[in-house]
Amino acid sequence: VQLQASGGGLVQVGDSLRLSCRASEGTFSSYTVGWFRQAPGKEREFVGGVKNGRTYYDDSVLGRFTISRDNAKNTFYLQMNSLKPEDTAVYYCGAGRPILSELRNPSGYYYWGQGTLVTVSS
Repeated sequence: VQLQASGGGLVQVGDSLRLSCRASEGTFSSYTVGWFRQAPGKEREFVGGVKNGRTYYDDSVLGRFTISRDNAKNTFYLQMNSLKPEDTAVYYCGAGRPILSELRNPSGYYYWGQGTLVTVSS
């Protein structure tokens, strides 16, 4: 499975942005999908994910970000609202089969998109 992330850009504080991640194969629908981000000098961190039809978010984005998936299009999305400067990072989409307790761990994801840069300017 190959993942292609897109949608990043430069926005202002409070703006919205939607990231997309398109998978190359139809079997994508059976995978857990997740969004992670990595700011300069920091480790890759969990943003949110969808496992078995349930969506999970990091507390830092809860209420502002929404993940959705369209299996018919082999695509999942990250809708980001009320963006803050601390949301600035390279965002990665991933797919894999992590157990629930490891949902936030990047090592559970087999496939990764190339990353898309989100810059939130104040």
